[in-house]
Amino acid sequence: MVAILGYTREQIFTAVKGMYTAVADAPSSHFHFPVGAGACRTLGYPDEQIDALPEAIRESFAGVGYPFRAGAVRRGDTVLDIGAGAGNDALIASGLAGPDGHVIALDLTPAMTRKLKRVAAESGHRNVSVVQGSAEQLPFADGSVDSITSNGALNLVPDKRRAVNEMCRVLRPDGRVQIADVVIRRPVTVDCHEDPRLWVECVVGATVEEDFLTLFRDAGFEDVEVLREVDYFSHSPSTQTREVAASFDARSVEVGMRRGSRTPSRVAQWLKRLNPVRLVKSMWRRGFTGTVSLVAAVLACYGTLAAVALLTMMGVGLALNEGLWAGTIALFAVLAAAAIAAGFRRHRGYGPAVLAVAGAGVILYALFVDYSMIVELSGFILLAGAAFWDIRLRRGEEARVLGLESSG
Repeated sequence: MVAILGYTREQIFTAVKGMYTAVADAPSSHFHFPVGAGACRTLGYPDEQIDALPEAIRESFAGVGYPFRAGAVRRGDTVLDIGAGAGNDALIASGLAGPDGHVIALDLTPAMTRKLKRVAAESGHRNVSVVQGSAEQLPFADGSVDSITSNGALNLVPDKRRAVNEMCRVLRPDGRVQIADVVIRRPVTVDCHEDPRLWVECVVGATVEEDFLTLFRDAGFEDVEVLREVDYFSHSPSTQTREVAASFDARSVEVGMRRGSRTPSRVAQWLKRLNPVRLVKSMWRRGFTGTVSLVAAVLACYGTLAAVALLTMMGVGLALNEGLWAGTIALFAVLAAAAIAAGFRRHRGYGPAVLAVAGAGVILYALFVDYSMIVELSGFILLAGAAFWDIRLRRGEEARVLGLESSG
């Protein structure tokens, strides 16, 4: 319920179905996340809403927040509950929408949909329909629903951007969304393809909070607002899950928004994704800023030399400001060293920082004190070694926390 690399969509779906089949059929079993009526109360559901639910529905609740804080569901609405599970939120939405409204409960897990169909029929919720399907490909017409609710589902979806675009497609203009989901502050970069069950057992699958909100804005949603943050994983009965959550600063958020009257084109969405500020932030979170700055320093140094030589061969004269050139190389070298040294906060290893500072110092000495190409090249080699070492230590620490020491 933290973004892990390396899984196929089929592996993720299999893992999710396996876990939530157990939640549906054996809710009293031990899980790494809070389950049942106690979890509802912990997350802020009012007692009157909990008590009105059939026991079979309450016992299989596995949400991560209270999405109804956003108040998206209104009388007479056609409501889509994405990742409905056993139907806790679908039945609450059924009451809010009233007899003139209609709730469509969609879930990936057959055991959950079977359970909800049976209990909804037995309890007289005639305005609830149950559909088995994926959030990535909603089986509904464009603009066919008035509001969407979701609780702890998107963090389990492999292609989140596609799922969000699907939500926008089926929602009418100015339709409303309420969602509770897991987000992280630090992304995962280690490859966990050897154990796909981590997707549902170890805080695996979520998105960086800023990127999570941006997904909706890119798709055409407006007034995207975080209403509450919840320290969801502090209530986990699993020590390992709490440690993993703390390592990646995982939490759940309750968000409200509405669909805009017009949605941006695919080209417009791609242009937003290519925003340089976003790319820099993404590189910083993933620990690649040092490597990118190093590459920039190398290109500024040797790339400029190559360009000047090539232009000279072509008979084009070029006056190079050596002070500006040296300053540019020095700037990128210092940025690389600073970014690599910042990795200490993740892995507590002094080695990369010491090596990076030494490499930057050698480059500065060659540029401003006594130039020697060999000395300068040695500085770049030291910086490259520091960048590689830092990435190895970062990934090794992530692998340790996730119980994948061999991947470090």
